[in-house]
Amino acid sequence: MLHDRPQRLLFWITKGQGVAVVQGRRRGVGAHNALFLPAQTLFSLDLGHQGFGQVLTFPATTSVALPRAPVHLRVRDVTAQAELTGLIEAMQREDSGSRPFAAEALDAYGALVAVWLRRHGQDAGTGVPEDKAADRLVSRFAELVARDFRTGRPMADYAKALDVTPTHLSRVCRERLGRTASDILTERVVYEARLLLTGTELPIQNIARHLGFSSPAYFTRFVQHHTGMPPSALRRDSGPGSPARRTA
Repeated sequence: MLHDRPQRLLFWITKGQGVAVVQGRRRGVGAHNALFLPAQTLFSLDLGHQGFGQVLTFPATTSVALPRAPVHLRVRDVTAQAELTGLIEAMQREDSGSRPFAAEALDAYGALVAVWLRRHGQDAGTGVPEDKAADRLVSRFAELVARDFRTGRPMADYAKALDVTPTHLSRVCRERLGRTASDILTERVVYEARLLLTGTELPIQNIARHLGFSSPAYFTRFVQHHTGMPPSALRRDSGPGSPARRTA
């Protein structure tokens, strides 16, 4: 589902193929693709059942010189592929062991990953589609959704902020992503609702208020409609030992 993270992410896909939606743009991804996302980038990633990859998570406060915009690299050079794989494996060893100065080593490897990104981004280009007016509109909408989805603002308010009609915004979103503008906003709220219900012990009324709902009853109807379960059942069925948790 479309969502964003407070951290910076680097996906290194080594098997399979699928589709990524990044800041309102759809792109195909496959083996030996590197996808870097700055913090608060609205995205979804579907690699299917055969896909495999790894992800590096950089704290938002890191001093590592990472790109400020999304980067998508299709890495064809075998040496470059081995370099990134080797850096990730070295970071895994540091993270899983109890070696002295592991945190410093991880920072150093992170800096090398950042150099790898800049070096190969410069050599190969980012694979970003042409910046058309429709793409810019959907990208700006995605930025607003990532920033404001907790406010409870309706989609029409986003359209007004973008100086377009709700009909035009929805049409462009459907053309580019196969989702209307309302679908995109709803998907982001549903993701956050599920995350908070299944990953925290916050009272349901607090979650409703946090996501901009006028009442817990309205939040309950919203969750029931979009997940097929009321909030209490969704939380209960995702607990330790539940079928949902065992198959996750």
